[in-house]
Amino acid sequence: MPQVTDSPPDVTAWEPLFDPRCVAVVGASDNPEKWGYRLAVGALSGRHRRTVHLVNRRGGSLRGVPFLPTLAALPGAPEHIVVAVPRAGVRQVVADGVAAGARWFTVITSGSGTAAEDRELAALVTAHGARLLGPNCMGVVDTDSELRLTWGDFPRGNVGMVSQSGNLALETARLLARAGQGVSRFVSLGNQADVDAADALEALIPHPPTRVIAAYVEDFRDGRRMARTLAAARAAGKPVLLLSAGRSEAAGRAAASHTGALVSAHATVAAVCRDAGALLLNSAGELIDTAVALLAPALPRGRRVAVAGDSGGQGALAADTLTAHDLDVPRLSPDTAAAVAAHLPPGAPAGNPVDLAGAGEADLGNYVRVSGALLASGEADAAVLTGYFGDYATANAAQEQRECETARELAALVAAHDRPLLVHSMARDTAALSVLRAHGIPVYERIEQAAVALANAVLWQRSSPRPPPAQVVPHSPSRSGTDGSYPAMRALLRSYGVDFPEAAFVHSADEAARAARRIGYPVVLKAMGLAHKTEAGGVALRLRDETALRAAFAGMVAVTGASAFVVEAMAAPPHAVELIAGVRRDPAFGPVLMAGMGGVTAELLADTALALAPLTVDRAHDLLRSLRGAPLLTGWRGAPGVDLDATAHALIALGQLAVDHPELSEIEINPLLCHPGGVLALDAHAVPAAPRTKGDRP
Repeated sequence: MPQVTDSPPDVTAWEPLFDPRCVAVVGASDNPEKWGYRLAVGALSGRHRRTVHLVNRRGGSLRGVPFLPTLAALPGAPEHIVVAVPRAGVRQVVADGVAAGARWFTVITSGSGTAAEDRELAALVTAHGARLLGPNCMGVVDTDSELRLTWGDFPRGNVGMVSQSGNLALETARLLARAGQGVSRFVSLGNQADVDAADALEALIPHPPTRVIAAYVEDFRDGRRMARTLAAARAAGKPVLLLSAGRSEAAGRAAASHTGALVSAHATVAAVCRDAGALLLNSAGELIDTAVALLAPALPRGRRVAVAGDSGGQGALAADTLTAHDLDVPRLSPDTAAAVAAHLPPGAPAGNPVDLAGAGEADLGNYVRVSGALLASGEADAAVLTGYFGDYATANAAQEQRECETARELAALVAAHDRPLLVHSMARDTAALSVLRAHGIPVYERIEQAAVALANAVLWQRSSPRPPPAQVVPHSPSRSGTDGSYPAMRALLRSYGVDFPEAAFVHSADEAARAARRIGYPVVLKAMGLAHKTEAGGVALRLRDETALRAAFAGMVAVTGASAFVVEAMAAPPHAVELIAGVRRDPAFGPVLMAGMGGVTAELLADTALALAPLTVDRAHDLLRSLRGAPLLTGWRGAPGVDLDATAHALIALGQLAVDHPELSEIEINPLLCHPGGVLALDAHAVPAAPRTKGDRP
């Protein structure tokens, strides 16, 4: 299938949003308790760069600037109009604005407008070639162009922010400021009636002051376009740090299949981020810690970390914490150990971690000498300094100058060796730590913050993004009306090249006996119409003769009440491995394929890997090899490996079937029996999609 790419963003089209020559705030106020006041004050702060008009039909003024009664009273057309009026007046303001030739509208007003009203407002704007941010948004900031059209403080820095939550954006900005960083641009998405998260991210990628992108997204809209945008950011060297709600969704609902439970919305986003080279994080704090590490003057080239601590306890705990985050704290070579020992008290161990054993207290320069020896060794991709440094001047003000000089020398080591140094200090906001932060050296209050940030930086550095996913294009028209039952799905999957054992569908014990004689014993008997047959007593295996078959049939009728059954040849090839393969149709990302260790323990093991369907051959192989149970597929303890090519092609077929049949919301094969001679599907069913209602997004 050909890859579908999006056109590069038109940078000039965003200029009226981020750096307008003329901006008008409609709903400006002189009351500090109102949004209109904050917006007006923010707009006036950039008055030396652009024309600013304040509009309020009641009149008045703010800081010497008179309020104009309407947009029609403006002497010229504003490029960017900010709307902060009651909901009933929003449409008229926008209509007046497009008539005046405005290119961008930022609608702060929330109210109780419906999705249909939002769409109508967006249509009014876009029909005139303009764009709409919001409604129900918190505004926009560009610290480079000195545009501040929002509530709250956004200190200047190198992190571009996109958020569907205004308060989370404020929290993130404050945490950045405490960490010595700030914001390059901030876009509040609101209801995304026109501009959505992918649009906003695209606008940040070519922006030079933006070096790291932070995003909080709840509604991905066109998920595949978002995936391509994340990949474009990775290709441009701009890390995207993403927060998204929904990790507990799978636990809060009853799943119609194993697939529905294993392919949650959050798991899908995680898979998309992995393939695109973005980082899906868990909290605003983790986002800030990681951003600071990624903005440092040097980034880690690998997982090896050298640790130097003021005490054996701090060093040991640092090593444990780093190792727990999949980082390596290797032994030092004899030469490096000797170079480090030269700066330590006699008898102090010079391993990794290094115990400074009072050497720093005796001479602050030893922090530099020991760190320098570790960074210069070539045996570490990063170094962590943990303990007391940064706090000496707190107890003795006379040491402040020397401690700050030492901080500058530590920063110089990073520049000299092009390897990162992270500092964990028991101090908080001292002069020496301010010097470190000013030079871009990450400083953390807890060692676990440093470990998580460094691990994420390594993960981003070592990520290998895949080609962005294509748009979903069916190979053949969908055959609507598929009921999702085993007979229907068995026939449909076989038409896509997925093999099943020989079988016959029956309704009585006599029919079952005749079918078994034709197929040949041993056979399997399964009841139809049960979601989880094994748990319900709806499966009988290895029935070796007619007596066993009839007994199983009678027992199954009594236990399940089923009226339809299938008799299948018993498939038990040697060295077989049971997998589960399924597809769940995500409302934003489309069909998402899952492969994992299967059978009755599929949900217990939860050893799965996800990717957007359809799959390429390489992607299918990679999914299989990424499973924790992959050694069982490739050969474990002398057993031959399964036919990975046949297994991969079964996944490809399943993915393409899902693309071709959007009327199915979930499809599952469990188990998919893989063995050295090929692959067999032993059970399959699907969940038909619910009928779309008016207002559903296409």
